[in-house]
Amino acid sequence: MTVVKGEALRSRDLYERPPKYELFFPNFVMKELCVGLFFLIILFIWSYFKNAPLYELADPTKTPAHIKAAWYFVGLQELLAYFDPYLAGVIIPTFILAGLYLAPFLDPDPIKGIGRFAWKERGFAMYSFIGGFAFWWLLIIVGWYLRGPLWAFYWPWEDHHIIKPPPPPPWSFPLPAGIAYIIAFFGLGITVPGVIFPNFFYRMGVVRYVITMFLWTFMIFALAKMFLNNAFNLKYILVTPWFNI
Repeated sequence: MTVVKGEALRSRDLYERPPKYELFFPNFVMKELCVGLFFLIILFIWSYFKNAPLYELADPTKTPAHIKAAWYFVGLQELLAYFDPYLAGVIIPTFILAGLYLAPFLDPDPIKGIGRFAWKERGFAMYSFIGGFAFWWLLIIVGWYLRGPLWAFYWPWEDHHIIKPPPPPPWSFPLPAGIAYIIAFFGLGITVPGVIFPNFFYRMGVVRYVITMFLWTFMIFALAKMFLNNAFNLKYILVTPWFNI
């Protein structure tokens, strides 16, 4: 404690904050709580009127052709149509969730750091988060509405009760072509944006830029693999004795 000349320090001055700012707790937390309770009420009302009957006991020797996972897991089931189980169930969701979590840390506000959320100052972080979030919902929508019996693809105007014939046998890239494709895809995806937008590269720094572009390229790679599978009946890009991509 120091005795100085001037106006005495009042206790309430310690808790004063700049204008347009508010405390995280309880102000912001209460707003989140109210929004969460509001959607919980909507969920209860919707579940009361929604018919969700139970079927007979499952037969481990026979899987019905129309069975799908719950809607919140059907995105994983959609990924299983394009990738091996460990990629579809572990690697890709982990990278998606990691990218969504790291978006504000990889591209913080240049002046006020991480704790600011505004379109003007955090445009890239906002669009990155929305892009990853939309990609996951795209998987859910395709798996829930555009997949029919035996996980065949059905357009909205096609009848899901008509079982389509199985597609022709898929093909895969030879090992050298698959390695070259992956190296070229990730190499271009990481380096080209930095060449086109040098200011973005210098603002991010080498480490944050490489991590950001890797996550973006990985997400685009998954979309490209899905496109090649549907357009050209491609099974795998890279085939090895240990794993397939």
